[in-house]
Amino acid sequence: MIKVENLSQSFREQQVLEDISFEIKQGEFFGIIGPNGSGKSTLLRLLSGIDPVKNGRVDLGGRLVSSYSRKELAKWLAVLQQDALPPVGFTVREVVEMGRYPFQNWLGEEPADAEGLIDGIVRKLHLEPLIDRTIERLSGGERQRVSLAKVMAQQPRLLMLDEPTTFLDIGYQVQMMDYIKEWQRESELTVVAVLHDLNLAAQYCTRLMVVHNGKLAAIGTPDEIITSGLISEVYGTEPIVLQHPVNDAPQILLQPGK
Repeated sequence: MIKVENLSQSFREQQVLEDISFEIKQGEFFGIIGPNGSGKSTLLRLLSGIDPVKNGRVDLGGRLVSSYSRKELAKWLAVLQQDALPPVGFTVREVVEMGRYPFQNWLGEEPADAEGLIDGIVRKLHLEPLIDRTIERLSGGERQRVSLAKVMAQQPRLLMLDEPTTFLDIGYQVQMMDYIKEWQRESELTVVAVLHDLNLAAQYCTRLMVVHNGKLAAIGTPDEIITSGLISEVYGTEPIVLQHPVNDAPQILLQPGK
């Protein structure tokens, strides 16, 4: 699905990413973790084609990501960010319908009728009571659910998440990740997620990659990555790592410094 070779990126002579190589298979839930400023979001922008690749290469489905037109790329992948909804004044339904843009002609018309698809997404995410509200009248959790509905309407094969739970309380965080995990399983979606919450990453991702100081520090399963030694080395704090009592995923407990 994705192949990255010797990827490097710098801004104003400051090295942000250095010689990163890895592959992501179709159907994976692949997490990217690391401290603030380590280059995670820059990496995601390169993978999604938002920023041009200057050094190294990123292949998407066997083609250079730069070889896709914007509309072609939008049929391939969608990006869910912390808060990427349009300006105020649009209703929930109008925002969800914006996800169909890649399939519309220059008149805004679509050959296939997408009403059934939109209605199904609205029901799945329990947005019916909000459907005629404008987005400025929604809570943070509701807004992010609408953002998810919009990218679901896009019907991508690849979903990229840029810390989508950052401003949500714990109830909405779990709800959001559950919706995404269910969508991934139902449609064999490939998910690449930049996450700052290590416990969420360990619960939902099949593999994790650690980026530290712009370099690939480690890659593996959550059990291989979420260890007290590696977390201490990368984040500068030594946690207690336990197994989740229900699903055995590694979970960390922070302890105050001495």
